[in-house]
Amino acid sequence: MTKRKANTPIFIGISIAIGILIGSTFNYKNKSVLFSSNTNEAKIKKLINYIQYDYVDKVDTDSLLDGAITNMLIKLDPHSVYIPKEELKRVTESMQGKFVGIGVAFLMHEDSVVVTSVLEGGPSEKAGIKAGDRIIVANKDTLFGKSIVSKAQLNDKEIGTILGGRKISDAVMNSLKGEPETTVNIDIYRRSSNEIIEIPIIRGEVSIKSVSSYYMINETLGYINIDRFARTTYNEFKKGLDELISKGMNSLVLDLRGNPGGFMDIANSIIDEFLEDGKLIVFTKNKTGEVDRYYATSNGDFENGKVYVLIDQNSASASEIVAGALQDNDKGIIVGRRSFGKGLVQREMDLGDGSAVRLTTSRYYTPTGRSIQKPYNNKDTKKYNNDYVERIHNGELIYKDSIKVDGHLKYTTPKGKVVYGGGGIIPDVFVAIDTANTYSTRLYSKLNNFVFKYIDTHRTEMSKWELNDFVEEFDNDNIVFKEYINQLDLNSPIYPKERENLKIYLKALIARSLFQETGYFMITNKRDPMILKVLELEAGKN
Repeated sequence: MTKRKANTPIFIGISIAIGILIGSTFNYKNKSVLFSSNTNEAKIKKLINYIQYDYVDKVDTDSLLDGAITNMLIKLDPHSVYIPKEELKRVTESMQGKFVGIGVAFLMHEDSVVVTSVLEGGPSEKAGIKAGDRIIVANKDTLFGKSIVSKAQLNDKEIGTILGGRKISDAVMNSLKGEPETTVNIDIYRRSSNEIIEIPIIRGEVSIKSVSSYYMINETLGYINIDRFARTTYNEFKKGLDELISKGMNSLVLDLRGNPGGFMDIANSIIDEFLEDGKLIVFTKNKTGEVDRYYATSNGDFENGKVYVLIDQNSASASEIVAGALQDNDKGIIVGRRSFGKGLVQREMDLGDGSAVRLTTSRYYTPTGRSIQKPYNNKDTKKYNNDYVERIHNGELIYKDSIKVDGHLKYTTPKGKVVYGGGGIIPDVFVAIDTANTYSTRLYSKLNNFVFKYIDTHRTEMSKWELNDFVEEFDNDNIVFKEYINQLDLNSPIYPKERENLKIYLKALIARSLFQETGYFMITNKRDPMILKVLELEAGKN
């Protein structure tokens, strides 16, 4: 991917409304303006000093200032956001695609920290940690029972809640994470041998995958799922792409559903794998009218392949850049539902105390010149944040004809396809949301606990399964499924569709525990309406 009119790297952010903040780099052109002393700056400093020293009650001025910054940014646009220092490290780790730790995934089960998986090549695998191990002590910190509740500083109302679970998880992570090449001494209880083992683990760099799965759906159709565009995403994607090409792939499903965005340059590099040399990928424009254009190169390894991009109402930002670039260049087919509609570009700016702001500095446009930013009112963000509810009410998640378009924002691709700006990417092939695939509490509330207990009780037996055999053969006799059903307190029958969905999801969760996300998607995609639509389109081209 090449850039004309070189400028500092620009990265895409995603709204707090859908729960994701992402990273970029700070590079502000006019530093003399940014750091100058002026009347407004002096006014704020004086006010903080008055409150701190003269206000009648004791006040946490740090918290007060955080609130003031947040309220100030809200008045700009929905995507300019403040990130407190407590959150910035976590956000940065996610978007850099790595952190320093011991390399395990865990959950809390009956007040114990249970390892659910050990990351391949990580410090814990090297030290001999196994899935199912209970971590009971880390550097003399007790991590079970009342001790972990106390360490997480939970009050009685938070115990058993989502917030309480998050606090416990953070407390465990704080005990396990640390500086590179430092040692954490842990005691684990291994149920299979009924013993407590002391294991020293040297902390190291642990990868956080953003390409969660890739595999061959059939002999010629591959599948890659990207859940965000992190700093490591392109390398992960390229590894998957090369492997699938080597297996005979000539058509690809690129799943961007639920992907909230990420680094713009990473999205551009991925697009470059599909577009021919010289094709425009995206361009940005700032308030002075300066335009930066990004073009594809001749380095793409899938320029002659067929690509299907899956999007939905939660595909945003960099995801929309990918979909828009391919759609506007008449490359492949966009399948699904109208995307989120975020066309603003943010840069991260350090505030000097470990916190930062992500400030909108420009807008991006697809190759045909359309902005896909949906309308917003900076005086009232409630409607913007409730957009998903509005889509439910107007019927557009079920009927394509219910998608509203602005005739004044109509554009045409080189091959004559009509596309629209002003509110997300409208797919070429619409697939309605599956209203029958709902997750009722009466059927699903006990599922995660059952899956954990089943695997924990049958670890030796489950470890013998190979992925493809598991997908095709596991529980074909419904013994495990019936075991779960018998634990439910049902006062009404399960409809056939509900039963089939529940059975698939149960098997998929077990597969996820054994084979990570690839196992999960290989099972759920067999009944996924968008995947089925792609298979229909593939059959039609032959």
